Amino acid sequence: MWLLVGLGNPGPKYSKNRHNIGFMVVDELARRTRADSFRGKFGAESTTCEVGGERCVLLKPLEYMNVSGRSVQRTSAFYQIEAKEIVVVHDEIDLPMGTLRVKVGGGHAGHNGLRSIVQDLGSSDFVRVRCGVGRPAGSRPVADFVLDDFGKADDVEAKILIQEAADAVEEIVKKGALLTMNKVNARKRPEVG
Repeated sequence: MWLLVGLGNPGPKYSKNRHNIGFMVVDELARRTRADSFRGKFGAESTTCEVGGERCVLLKPLEYMNVSGRSVQRTSAFYQIEAKEIVVVHDEIDLPMGTLRVKVGGGHAGHNGLRSIVQDLGSSDFVRVRCGVGRPAGSRPVADFVLDDFGKADDVEAKILIQEAADAVEEIVKKGALLTMNKVNARKRPEVG
């Protein structure tokens, strides 16, 4: 069994934010797999689905980004899912807009959601699907940037990124993280516009 986690912040005012791309990817996975409606449990919205014959839990933590590890830990404990079978989809400011990378383990790189998950799981061995949202221009604070909606210039790129991230998650479940990482991370993005 796999636990597929999308990071974001709860509520309609955050729904289109860069920081919520993880929620958007998990929603896309739910749509693709025709999963049942999300229900509240363990401080998150969750549902189950099947990907490539594997049972999966789709999870959107609802206790805000900086404490998202609580619901990940509770859910993984309930279903007895090990860290290596957890995939976390999140925004990444250190990657250019539209860039997708897969990573196994490692630090949190200042991402509060990842920091919380590492702390509450007691492990950093989970898989990360890093969705590049770019950095803010000039001296604009990073927090303001990630809590803003994608701009019109990034709209098409964001939609492509969501689809590609969902593809990567499905491939991780079907073929494993290392094969997916080698394929996704070696791919060059075509220039848009």
